[in-house]
Amino acid sequence: MNLGLMRADVAAYIDAIVNDQRPLFDRVHRLIMEVQPDAHVVLSYSMPTYVVSTRRLHVGVWKHGLSFYGWEHGRDSALVADHPHLDSGKGTLRLPITEAARISDDELRAFADAVLSEGSASGTSVDDV
Repeated sequence: MNLGLMRADVAAYIDAIVNDQRPLFDRVHRLIMEVQPDAHVVLSYSMPTYVVSTRRLHVGVWKHGLSFYGWEHGRDSALVADHPHLDSGKGTLRLPITEAARISDDELRAFADAVLSEGSASGTSVDDV
């Protein structure tokens, strides 16, 4: 992944991701940027956060894999309906490394696009953080 255009604090966070989680993070980052190429990546709540206009998607890297924060039911493009075991409640979706291969790139793209696109459903806005 080219970190040259990324803020230094975000690049340092990504560089520090351990080998087990790094391929999954790189995959998710690539897919988010495919559907939202104008997204800015900042650190918020000490994790990479994708910002598009007033929308945010926080991506935490943990021992189990990744967790997504800042989305809400109805703005997940049916990812939770298709994979309810990933929903750990309160706007948190956990994507364990062991489950990642079962989730297609198209599903992850649709999720990111639904969360970060402006629309009628409300979500975490820049003003909320």
